[in-house]
Amino acid sequence: MTELNEVVQPGRRLLRNHDTLVQYIQHLMNVLVIGFTLYYFVKSETGAFESQYRVMLVFAVFLVTIVYDNLGVFRKFSNLLGGIRHLAKAWGIVVIIYAWVAYLTQTSESYSRDLIARWVFVAFFAQALLLSITYKWYEFYRLHYRRRVPAVVVGTGRIGKHLATSIKNNIWLKDKIIGVVGESENTDWQHSTIPLLGNYSELDSIIDEHEIRRVYVALPLSHTSLVQNIQDSLSDSNLDIVWAPDIFEFQLINHSVREVAGVPLLNINESPLMAGGPAFIKLLMDKFIAAMAIIFLSPLLLVLALAVRLSSPGAIIFKQDRDGWDGRKFTVYKFRSMHVHEAKDVIEQAKKGDSRVTFVGNILRRTSLDELPQLFNVLEGTMSLVGPRPHAVSHNVYYSNKVKAYLSRHRVKPGITGLAQINGCRGETEEIESMVRRVEYDLEYIRTWSPWLDIQILLATPMRLIRKPGNAY
Repeated sequence: MTELNEVVQPGRRLLRNHDTLVQYIQHLMNVLVIGFTLYYFVKSETGAFESQYRVMLVFAVFLVTIVYDNLGVFRKFSNLLGGIRHLAKAWGIVVIIYAWVAYLTQTSESYSRDLIARWVFVAFFAQALLLSITYKWYEFYRLHYRRRVPAVVVGTGRIGKHLATSIKNNIWLKDKIIGVVGESENTDWQHSTIPLLGNYSELDSIIDEHEIRRVYVALPLSHTSLVQNIQDSLSDSNLDIVWAPDIFEFQLINHSVREVAGVPLLNINESPLMAGGPAFIKLLMDKFIAAMAIIFLSPLLLVLALAVRLSSPGAIIFKQDRDGWDGRKFTVYKFRSMHVHEAKDVIEQAKKGDSRVTFVGNILRRTSLDELPQLFNVLEGTMSLVGPRPHAVSHNVYYSNKVKAYLSRHRVKPGITGLAQINGCRGETEEIESMVRRVEYDLEYIRTWSPWLDIQILLATPMRLIRKPGNAY
């Protein structure tokens, strides 16, 4: 049996950035533009390029090199507008990092803020202009002078169509998509400019007829044996063979690709908040905002507590076990909204006109004010401000066998509000379809999480409750 260290050669990485000469030239020109604009503004205002600005320029060039490369500024876009947006994001990160360093080192007072502000904007617009000129020139050069590599895509599914279209429209790639190869001649393939050339059994003749030099294999993981057969049959040909596995047949959560010791690792289901920077940022947001909200809302909390106490006999705070992060049980806090009644093994959702709900409780539930005590859950660390709503344990048991990927909601902490709630998925779920829709929003939140998304949801929640309270009875 072949040892792993014989398969993965030392120093040989499987995941590599395939940068082109054009990208290196683009980066060099950007560095020159950044340096020239800073030198011009400093020289015009002070008459000399002072030492603190020389230090600033060196650090800025260092940051641009690191940030632009990590974000793939000159690699990860297929049209000019997308490239400018990507450039703006990277340049913004560079400016923010430098501002923080200047603040922490207490050197910010050494610089003219007006000068820096003008330089930041002019340097960005100069970079954007340079990118536009380079893009248009390269587009013209590719169309009229560059030698293209004839290529085919094997696979007519979603990933095959997406790959063929993307390669065709990306001016930075030298591939020329001749067509696609399907499973059979009757494959349902509809594309205005990319033809279906034939089926898998005809691949050899298609390659010879069209002088193909590169083959993209865009097949699902379930077709691994077919991929192996294609690779074996073409291994002696002078061809580039690229496999683009169609992993999108899975229920993906925060998918990504990385490597360990030269071995590619495909994450198809991973929490975005297990550890590191993202988890720490969300933790700080949760603790700070929850603490401030409790202080600010303390008079309202006291009034609501008194109203619950006077509405009917029983405790002010209702406590119930829920499934939380990674399925760990925790106790959720809510203002009691029902008359005290005997608990059942299977929890019955509140319905419209439910006799168990008190008059005060009805108001609390309609406005979601009954959930304000969950701010203390956030301080405890059992909940987050934003995330999938925690369901009763019995509901999790019931829906886990009826809704695909239902329990994947527990890959992050449950929240007081969430993407599902601001899109109208609140309250009673009479039909399975209602829960399916809620779960889809929850999984979309996990896949696309960012601090900015949390802020957007928090801002949208009050307006959503005012306009459309949903099915909260």
